[in-house]
Amino acid sequence: MKSLRFLLPLGILAVLLAFLGVGLGLNPREVPSPLIGKPAPDFKLPQLDDTSQAMRRDDLLGKPWVLNVWASWCGPCRTEHPLVVDLARRKLAPVIGLNYKDDRVAANKWLANLGNPYHAVLFDADGRTGIDFGVYGVPETFVIDKQGIVRMKHVGPLTPEVIHDRIEPLLRQLDARG
Repeated sequence: MKSLRFLLPLGILAVLLAFLGVGLGLNPREVPSPLIGKPAPDFKLPQLDDTSQAMRRDDLLGKPWVLNVWASWCGPCRTEHPLVVDLARRKLAPVIGLNYKDDRVAANKWLANLGNPYHAVLFDADGRTGIDFGVYGVPETFVIDKQGIVRMKHVGPLTPEVIHDRIEPLLRQLDARG
């Protein structure tokens, strides 16, 4: 009976250490999204530079596209921006910007200073569309196929490795499907 008294806390400690070990081994950039394999949320948003023009999700059907969620107040967005410019320049797929909870003037100024790589920039002033996509921080990037199905989500700033190893192969695969 005395040995059981010591073994029980030791067993609980072993279980807790196992959970800790598994948790520390997870990549925080690979946040599972319930949207993967499901249709992208429907939206109709004004364009950042021209509020009289709006874009809907259905306007983007028929070709794969990349949705890059960003804001002018986001430091990591500034870090990833040259990579977004390069990705858009290679024309593998249209890159759509989702300007998230930002000031319209500041966002337009940011793009004027750093360059605008986007096919279109949608203005999500209240963040509702971002919430529908499951965005909990910027930057985040999604790859969406020609049927409007979300195929990938990346949390945090893009890196050359993420673009080269995940986004480019996926876009080529989606494009090859005809």
